[in-house]
Amino acid sequence: MSLSKGKLLVFVVDDEPIIASTVAMILECKGFDAKPFTNPIEALAAAWLHAPDLLISDVVMPQMSGVNLAIQVKGQCPDCKVLLFSGQAATADLLRGARALGHDFQLLLKPVHPTDLLEQIQTMIEVTPAIVPGGGVRVAA
Repeated sequence: MSLSKGKLLVFVVDDEPIIASTVAMILECKGFDAKPFTNPIEALAAAWLHAPDLLISDVVMPQMSGVNLAIQVKGQCPDCKVLLFSGQAATADLLRGARALGHDFQLLLKPVHPTDLLEQIQTMIEVTPAIVPGGGVRVAA
């Protein structure tokens, strides 16, 4: 969670700058601390400094696939939720490979409507008992 703002920290990764920045802007408007990245390697490096609560990533990117990014981010930030999105057929093979390694990631198909994206995020947050919708974290007594 973003320490400075008390909001859920979300990394948005897409090699198309307009998609990364637009999704991050939508999330910011809904109360998240969203950081856009166009390079998955930079997002991975940033995760070492500040573990995201949620990673939203395109699957097919030139530097590293979103599936490989998700696996690596989960390796260093096990509590991070992952939501992938893609509009390419190559996605199915990448997801099958990840499942064979024990990783099962949520996938939305591009183009994704902002309402559908926000509903999926809300669903993911609700199944995590430690995260309270609205940007807080439930502290165990």
